[in-house]
Amino acid sequence: MAGIYLDYNATTPIDPQVADAMMPYIRHSFGNPSSGHSFGVEVRDGMDRARGEVARLLGCESGGVVFTGGGTEANNHAIKGVAASHGHRGRHVITSAIEHPAVEEVCRYLEGQGFTVTYLPVDRDGLMHPEQVEEAITSETILVTVMHANNEVGTIQPIREIAEVAHRNGALMHSDCAQSVGKIPVKVDDLGVDLLSIAGHKLYAPKGVGALYIRDGVTVEKLMHGADHESGRRAGTENVVLVSGLGAACQLIEDNLESYTAQMREVRDRLEAGVMRVYPETAFNGHPDKRLPNTTSVSFKGLEANAILAEIEGVAASAGAACHSDRIDVSPVLMAMGVPIEYAMGTVRLSVGRYTTADGIDSAVEQTGPW
Repeated sequence: MAGIYLDYNATTPIDPQVADAMMPYIRHSFGNPSSGHSFGVEVRDGMDRARGEVARLLGCESGGVVFTGGGTEANNHAIKGVAASHGHRGRHVITSAIEHPAVEEVCRYLEGQGFTVTYLPVDRDGLMHPEQVEEAITSETILVTVMHANNEVGTIQPIREIAEVAHRNGALMHSDCAQSVGKIPVKVDDLGVDLLSIAGHKLYAPKGVGALYIRDGVTVEKLMHGADHESGRRAGTENVVLVSGLGAACQLIEDNLESYTAQMREVRDRLEAGVMRVYPETAFNGHPDKRLPNTTSVSFKGLEANAILAEIEGVAASAGAACHSDRIDVSPVLMAMGVPIEYAMGTVRLSVGRYTTADGIDSAVEQTGPW
């Protein structure tokens, strides 16, 4: 497909080695992993291998990994599961004002079930501070859920420090790590989390698969009821095709993260330097240092994001605002960060990835103007 793909935060292509790992379960290894005969054992061994690969990447025991249908399901399982299991001791949840809808909408749902949710603000760089959690937390707080890295601007949150506040006050800590896994180190003990969500299609694995880490001893009510799959934590016959791909993708990251990160940072910095050369008046959003190595959120003052993307039709990117005849829908993340409307309406997210090249970046910059 023609064009320059700069939307890796939206989704990633399946790595060829990941596709290779999936093929046996497409072509001939078709057994049910719950079956006791050789056909089932063969597939169950593949499931166990994939679970171990995810666990190694996250720095946890294999038994803490629950396979899900994606990051959204993992977030729902974590947040609703904690609410169901711990709601008897408190009905307060803390989150940030810039969460992905897969967390925000779950919190809105809990509000409809009688829970109180505190949405903590962020600063101009999109950063939340542990002191805010300390001020907001109460004896009723059962869960703090904060994304590790923001999908729009790339700001990385101080999850470990936030988790320390949560634990000191008797609350559990969950983090949506869909955007950070595969770009920066993500180890459960380093972050201090009790629950952690990942999404396969953000890390060069297939769509439709993810995982939820649950720390040993943490009680989380299951979402899916039925047979006793995933050690009784998620009912439904596991999709070994997708799961094998997730495992292989995690193993690639475990083996190559340092080089992946360096390559992404190099082409991202080249991109930002090129944009600044063409448009010195642009503004970049997100923390200057505590930011994902692949993410650029850039605002063009006085322009409209949709119009910008239409002008650079050979470049695949995402808009931070949608302009209609009667209104402008600006990203809630940018609004929460206090980005002025004249900049927010012209914001574009450019996210590089494993296959972004210097030549591709130079070509993309050439198409950006001047307008």
